[in-house]
Amino acid sequence: MKTEKREIGDRGEAAAAKYLRKIKCKVLAKNTFFGKQEVDIIAEDREHIIFAEVKTRTRSEDGALPYGRPILAVNREKQQNLIAAARMYLAAHPSSKRLRFDVLEVYLAEGDPKAPPTVVHIPDAFRA
Repeated sequence: MKTEKREIGDRGEAAAAKYLRKIKCKVLAKNTFFGKQEVDIIAEDREHIIFAEVKTRTRSEDGALPYGRPILAVNREKQQNLIAAARMYLAAHPSSKRLRFDVLEVYLAEGDPKAPPTVVHIPDAFRA
């Protein structure tokens, strides 16, 4: 049985993957583990292999974010984990494309599961 937190995360990741496809990215993998490191979405566009961290938050009815902006949760440790995972992925799947780390913030409306999520894409959010 999924927890509410996992359901929110799953909705956010689905919205992020849909958004990436909409902007002409090909989603290569979702929720992929490399050792203990998980990458939410691996995608590519014409120039980049994209390792995307998806952070989802629920907005209260007044628009407040009780836990702050999602990107703030992508701390240095999380960045280092994504970089390590990217290295493992590229060792198994070499590419001549440039590497990019994106963060996708997904906002859900509290109490309204039918409201469309809002996705804020932060390309090149940090560098290896």
